[in-house]
Amino acid sequence: MNPINFDTFSLNIFEFSYFVLAQSSDNLVQESGEQTKEILTKITTWKISQALIVLVITYMTIKLADKLIIWLSEQVAKEWRLRIKQFLPFLRMMVLTITIIFLMNLFLNLSRQNLVAVTGTVAVALGFAFKDYVSSIIAGVVGLFEAPYRVGDRIQIEDFYGEVIGYGLRGIRLQTPEDNIVTIPHNKIWTNAVSNANMGALEAQVISEFYFSHEVDVELVKKILYRVAYTSKYTYLKLPILVIIEAKSWGTLFKLKSYPLDARDEFIYKTDLTTRAKRVFGKYNLPYPRLMNMEDIQ
Repeated sequence: MNPINFDTFSLNIFEFSYFVLAQSSDNLVQESGEQTKEILTKITTWKISQALIVLVITYMTIKLADKLIIWLSEQVAKEWRLRIKQFLPFLRMMVLTITIIFLMNLFLNLSRQNLVAVTGTVAVALGFAFKDYVSSIIAGVVGLFEAPYRVGDRIQIEDFYGEVIGYGLRGIRLQTPEDNIVTIPHNKIWTNAVSNANMGALEAQVISEFYFSHEVDVELVKKILYRVAYTSKYTYLKLPILVIIEAKSWGTLFKLKSYPLDARDEFIYKTDLTTRAKRVFGKYNLPYPRLMNMEDIQ
């Protein structure tokens, strides 16, 4: 009786298993290719026409919904304005989801075999071709539930600050104080900090800074700033008003922290506070710093 060579026996088993797996993979690829080819042959001119009609209807629906909701938000009481605008991203996502499901059912019939045959190929192709776009879409969906920003919020991402006026599939549209429209992709939330001034609320804190020399009468300046804030027609008096004082090498820095009735009036409010405060400062001839170190101020 010849002894059994276990190394040779194990090698034969491995080669046989590899051959079976390779043949199974080839069969699966061939079968998937045939199913994909069969699906593509069923694409007719009528189906393409239906898809184009659906895409046009979807586009018009989204545009009409945008205009309708924005118009409605400006007609109701201002306490409801942001809540109505924040419903817009969910409505857009719902319309797009229904459209995608309809198109998939139109061309793929959404059967198990069709999904297995096509989904993998399409997912890999889209993953490589539209990696950043897909990342932005996923971040946008996550953002709907985590809500780092919503329509109507005043946010800062990197060097851009302004009001969120649009929440799209790929990114948001930000209106800056210079009245520029900046489009920022949603995937910025993966790597960048998002500073939100009002988080869905109607009010946002405004900080107005005033600079004086060390010899200034601190109590007088504080009294003037409090009076200016409390008598402004833009001030929301139910929220706190605070004056912060910081000693700098060049003089004294005063920060007036207060809230406007509406966050969209941020810059009008700040201008009103500064104009009225400087008018009173001029009457008292309050001393300003003669020489400032701008790096210290910043």
